[in-house]
Amino acid sequence: MISKSYANLLDLANGNFPAMEEPRRKMLPRTMTVPGVLTELDDDQANSVSSDAPSTVLADRLIVVANQLPIKAVRRLDEKSGEPSWSFSWDENSLYWHIKDGLPEEMEVLYVGSLKVDIDYSEQDDVSQILLERFKCVPAFLPPDVLDKYYNGFCKQHLWPLFHYRLPFSASHGGRFDRSLWEAYVSANKIFSQKVIEVINPDDDYVWIHDYHLMVLPTFLRRHFNRLRMGFFLHSPFPSSEIYRTLPVREEILKALLNADLLGFHTFDYARHFLSCCSRMLGLEYQSKRGYIGLEYYGRTIGIKIMPSGIHMGQMESVLRQSDKLSKVRELEQKYEGKTVLIGVDDLDTFKGVNLKVLAMEQMLKTHRRWIGNAVLVQILNPARGKGRHVEEIEAEIRSSSERINQELGTPGYTPIVLIDRPLTLTEKAAYYTISEAALVTAIRDGMNLTPYEYVVCRQGISGSDASNSPQKSMLVVSEFVGCSPSLSGAIRVNPWNVEATAEALYEAISISDFEKQMRHEKHYKYVSRHDVAYWSRSFYQDLERTCADHFRRRCWGIGLSFGFRVVALDPMFRKLSSDSIMDAYGRAQNRAILLDYDGTVMPQSSIDKSPSKEVMSIISRLCNDPNNTVFVVSGRGKEDLAKWFAPCEKLGIAAEHGYFMRWPCDKEWETYAQGSHFGWMQMAEPVMKLYTESTDGSYIERKESALVWHFQDADPSFGSAQAKEMLDHLESVLANEPVVVKSGQYIVEVKPQGVTKGLVAEKIFALMFKNERRADFVLCVGDDRSDEDMFVMIGDSIKAGVISHNKSVFACTVGQKPSRAEYYLDDTVEVINMLENLGDISGSDYSEEEDLGSSS
Repeated sequence: MISKSYANLLDLANGNFPAMEEPRRKMLPRTMTVPGVLTELDDDQANSVSSDAPSTVLADRLIVVANQLPIKAVRRLDEKSGEPSWSFSWDENSLYWHIKDGLPEEMEVLYVGSLKVDIDYSEQDDVSQILLERFKCVPAFLPPDVLDKYYNGFCKQHLWPLFHYRLPFSASHGGRFDRSLWEAYVSANKIFSQKVIEVINPDDDYVWIHDYHLMVLPTFLRRHFNRLRMGFFLHSPFPSSEIYRTLPVREEILKALLNADLLGFHTFDYARHFLSCCSRMLGLEYQSKRGYIGLEYYGRTIGIKIMPSGIHMGQMESVLRQSDKLSKVRELEQKYEGKTVLIGVDDLDTFKGVNLKVLAMEQMLKTHRRWIGNAVLVQILNPARGKGRHVEEIEAEIRSSSERINQELGTPGYTPIVLIDRPLTLTEKAAYYTISEAALVTAIRDGMNLTPYEYVVCRQGISGSDASNSPQKSMLVVSEFVGCSPSLSGAIRVNPWNVEATAEALYEAISISDFEKQMRHEKHYKYVSRHDVAYWSRSFYQDLERTCADHFRRRCWGIGLSFGFRVVALDPMFRKLSSDSIMDAYGRAQNRAILLDYDGTVMPQSSIDKSPSKEVMSIISRLCNDPNNTVFVVSGRGKEDLAKWFAPCEKLGIAAEHGYFMRWPCDKEWETYAQGSHFGWMQMAEPVMKLYTESTDGSYIERKESALVWHFQDADPSFGSAQAKEMLDHLESVLANEPVVVKSGQYIVEVKPQGVTKGLVAEKIFALMFKNERRADFVLCVGDDRSDEDMFVMIGDSIKAGVISHNKSVFACTVGQKPSRAEYYLDDTVEVINMLENLGDISGSDYSEEEDLGSSS
């Protein structure tokens, strides 16, 4: 199906695109010295940096942009001077720091992001220089008021809850949309973009943007660099369209994301929800080709990547080798000797389902009382990343439930629920993982969640050690609402809201046979160890390379204002039809063939009254009255409507129903493609179409003399498209032995006789002109959809066969900018009518001059 983004681009700038000029190199400072609050997309387009500038970098480089840099910053007193100074080091727990492990060794990685600490304005220049020189990091310093509204405001109050399916039902429950928070979000993204612009070499660098904090950043960068190779990865869930569409700035964010070249998601569900939003709100349909999913958007193909991130195996094995971990393991084994430990490690927020996990543990102990005194849930609560009343309420509920259960089911020396709410190092967590029989993740909605991966690696132990040589075992109970769930096929998946079922899953996890635990563990470890963070980053980078392979071959223009900005990318041979060139060729030609589609070409698709206007009738009449012209309307419409509408134009040729019926100029008789055709197939096809029409609200059947067409443009986009695909398969099966073809088009499924195409119409017209010794030396063919592509192809075949003059002027033109066999395009029906009117004026003036010469003689 052709995307709406191609079907009608009325919102593009009218006229030809501006000529591409040789840009001047804009020199950029290495660090920004003055931070500021910037308003929404107020860039001066004239001052933007072109990606055609010559590069100064010999090898490709990746710029990783994230909300926070993978840097630890500590304020210390200098030993010599006694003055306070900053000490910086890599944050080895940061996923972004490990990205480089999957990239080519020669590739340089540069980081752009903010720091986790406040840096005084007077120190920002020095800190920037240190981080750039020592760590290849470019810090973005956000003013305090912007930072608070951007992160704690829009990110944590609006995007984070919404992406985790919590709607703002009231001012007290979820909070209302605050436009000032959105403006701060935009301002922060713009500051990040300026930091990228300072250091980028657009022809050589790749940019990889991370997570929901920076979802409008692609638009800022694309405004400056039309051909920039840019990817985006979302580390949180993407909600269904019913949830996402409640966001007041929904289209702004979608359009900004579509300015990236590759969009990454953890699971197919998240990608499917995003694609559904694009379909419902922007009219874009995705296509799958050779296993890759792509969205066509103004001539660009945006790739969709589905790949869960992983853990860093080297880091985990390093942790397992540490003596601190070994001693901690021995300490915990003594502490929980004779007990079966279940482990949970979660951030303290409202979506982790810790309270449901605690209740499930209680239910399991009450149902299977022999485990009282033996089973212990150790729940590690990481510090909350956000703040607010909801976090306080959920923490209070967890503590209250734990205390109640411990009082009710606990005994001296036995505490069923152990809460650990202090920050633990990865080494300490690894010790708890090692001694635990099962890990529990019961989030009600979560992104990836790497806790199960870390647990599996810790249970495996160090490669080559004595412990790892013996069979290892582990069990996972994982919520089906967590991003890692699809990749852990051996886990027990649960609906955490169902406390009773989750309780039974806990019981199964600790009661199942050791052999079964070993088999599940082996399966999980094989996946986790192979699909680590290096595998993830390498796969994403390779797909980004593939998606951007033809960037510098395409002709690109940036159009639109604010978040309506997008880049139109066209093939170098595909260009806009110039009025001057066609009028000059038209004036010189002696035998002209003009073939015009009707709907979407001379009649807008959105028009309710489909009959031609007086203006269109006048233009076509003038073209037909020129004795040098052979003019045809070639349409999928029925012959009755076309004959009635164009009755005044006696010299007009008409091809109806894609050429099944033809009426030549000055002839009142219709010629049928195949006399005596058998239409018994209609009795077979129509009941199938009725079946889908009854179950698809907004669809209807159009019955023609030679064809049946099922229309679904007024149906739900996703459902209509799915029904169309199903109907296509159904009809092809039912009509397999009939002389018909079943085709899908723009919001239609059509069944028609075999061999009936607009291309055959064009072939007949050119052949008759050749036979009458009026071989065409000027061809104008204009259409807007797939059926018109057959005419464009036939023009080339006729030139090769010599039916069209070799000294020809050929203008095959499609309406809208889209992949086409035509070499030219016009933006919309308005431009088509203007072009035809100009040609009609030439014919009219020439005809008048001939009459004047005849009367004077």
